Amino acid sequence: MESPKDLTSEFFNNTAQTYDKIINLTTFGKDKYWKKEIIKKISECNSILDLGCGTGILTFQIAKKFPDAKIIGVDTSESYLNIARKKVKLDHKISFLLQDAEKLNLASKFDCITSSYIPKYCTPDILVKVCLSHLNERGKIILHDFTYPQNKIVRTFWNFYFVILRIAGKLIPNWKKVFEDLPKMIRSTTWLDDYKDIMKTNNFEVKVQFLTLSSSAILTGTKKV
Repeated sequence: MESPKDLTSEFFNNTAQTYDKIINLTTFGKDKYWKKEIIKKISECNSILDLGCGTGILTFQIAKKFPDAKIIGVDTSESYLNIARKKVKLDHKISFLLQDAEKLNLASKFDCITSSYIPKYCTPDILVKVCLSHLNERGKIILHDFTYPQNKIVRTFWNFYFVILRIAGKLIPNWKKVFEDLPKMIRSTTWLDDYKDIMKTNNFEVKVQFLTLSSSAILTGTKKV
């Protein structure tokens, strides 16, 4: 059986060119709202690390709010990073690096570390440990990902929607694997509780915000003094 992380290369192979449009379309534009909610949780800071930055959707929104901050986005996909690099403007203080979030080795620390959509793929204790080694004192970790709705009525519509996406995947071959396997992963993942427990163990003050009928969530951990 493939591990969640093993699926990333299959999910995101040959999808970079269409990612921005697909993520906006399949979330009915909610991805933009979710990203704005993530941004709201970033305190005034001088340095931000965006893990699993992909094409830089969140990274550039962060740069817009914090134009003077040093911002680094990392991802394991060169094709996604190439899309992100093409968006960089002269006034941006953004760097994009090819690195694995779980094996991150940067010679700097950050005031805030963000990540959207990769928590479910990673091993919680490994990712939190890596974040801690790159986090300044009183720093903040903000993680966002999909969650399986608890309300039975919402679940019915959620499940039906992914049936439709599975059919759509036949028309969009590069996304077929994602539309087939992503709902299974979302149903089975316990990323939110796992990261929350590990953060508490590592002396973080933890807060959770559920979004859009609990179809996604933001987990914020602030390092206690």
